[in-house]
Amino acid sequence: MLLAQAPDGLPEVTSSTDLAAALTPVLGGLVWPDGSTGLAEGDIVVVASKVVAKAEGRLRKAADRDAAIDDETVRVVATREYPDGSTLKIVENRQGLVMAAAGVDASNVLPGTVLLLPEDSDESARVLRRGLNARLGVRPGVLVTDSVGRPWRRGIADITIGAAGLDVLQDLRNQRDGNGRELRATVIAVADEIAAAADLVRGKTGGRPVAVVRGLGHLVTVEDGEGAHVAIRPPEEDLFRTGR
Repeated sequence: MLLAQAPDGLPEVTSSTDLAAALTPVLGGLVWPDGSTGLAEGDIVVVASKVVAKAEGRLRKAADRDAAIDDETVRVVATREYPDGSTLKIVENRQGLVMAAAGVDASNVLPGTVLLLPEDSDESARVLRRGLNARLGVRPGVLVTDSVGRPWRRGIADITIGAAGLDVLQDLRNQRDGNGRELRATVIAVADEIAAAADLVRGKTGGRPVAVVRGLGHLVTVEDGEGAHVAIRPPEEDLFRTGR
C-alpha cells in the first residue's frame, strides 16, 4: 500500500535554521493508519526546494532578480516578451535543469525578495539525510523537489532535483511486459513520480513543504547513490534541444 502525508508544524525556515533539527519533531509526530508513529526505515522524505534554499541562505533582493537569473544561467533556451514589458526566459541553469527564470522564484517568500534554488540539490539531500539519521535513527530516502513546466503540456508538476538514498531511475529494459514482449526503452522516472505524488498532499498554498511517502521501501538504498542529476538527459540524447 502506498501512503503519503504532509504534516503541519514546520516553523518558518530562515538561513539560521538547522533543517534536520526543525524537521525532527514534525516527522517524529507522524501518525499512520496502522497506529505506528514517526519515521521508519524505507520511508521517503520529500522536501520542497524552497525550504532547503531558505535554510541555505539563497534569498536575494527582488531588485536583483534579473542579475540572479543571469548568474544561474548557462544557456538560454527560449525567451518571450509580454506587452507589459516583462520577459520570460527559459534557461538551462548551473545544475543542468531547464526551467523558467533558472528556478529563481518570488512565491512563498517575503515581499521584496526572490529565492534561488539550492546550490547543489543532491548535496542538500545528502546532508539532510545524514541529519535525520543522526536524530531519528533511521535512514530514509530524501528527495528535494521543485515545480517545472513541461514541453507540450499545460500546467506545472513537481520533479526531483536532488536525491539521496534512492535510485531516481528504474531501468526496465530487457525485461518483458505482460504479453512477453521485451522492453527496449522503458526507464521509469520513479523519483519524479514520487515528487508529483508528494506534491498532491503538500499542496502549494497550505504551508506544508514536506511530505513523507511510505510503501516504496524497495526503492530506498543504504548508500546515498548518484543523486537526481542522473535523470538529466545528456545533450546527445536531447531531441528537444535541436527539434530533430
